[in-house]
Amino acid sequence: MKDTKTIILSVIFMFAMTLISYAASEKKTGTTPPESLKLPVASKVQQITGDVKAVNTTVMSMTVAKKCKDKVLETVLTIHNETKISKNNEKKTLHDIKVGDKVVVKYIKVDGKNMAKSVTIKPAKPESKEKETEKQGNPPKK
Repeated sequence: MKDTKTIILSVIFMFAMTLISYAASEKKTGTTPPESLKLPVASKVQQITGDVKAVNTTVMSMTVAKKCKDKVLETVLTIHNETKISKNNEKKTLHDIKVGDKVVVKYIKVDGKNMAKSVTIKPAKPESKEKETEKQGNPPKK
């Protein structure tokens, strides 16, 4: 019985020593990939709703302005191949986005750039009859 306990304790001790030496050698070899191979860490998905102020199809970017209280917040967004652009559930491209369009953009920050994940172009709201009559020079009826 005493010999059995000694053998079991010896095996456990050897197993523990093997694990410790393996862990120490792994730290020395540096199994983590170098910084140049790591993917950039993306932030959480953010959203902005506003009017398009500029579209640049050459560098694949757009500027969206959102009015917050008495300030105007402008955000420059980079469009890439995986950005989904749609209007009325139809697939669109960056060339379909015009200055003045209302858009909802979901984006993430990667390496300091706002990378658009999706752009939804809002359909233009039809003008009310009151606004049309004001444009024609007739005062609205009360």
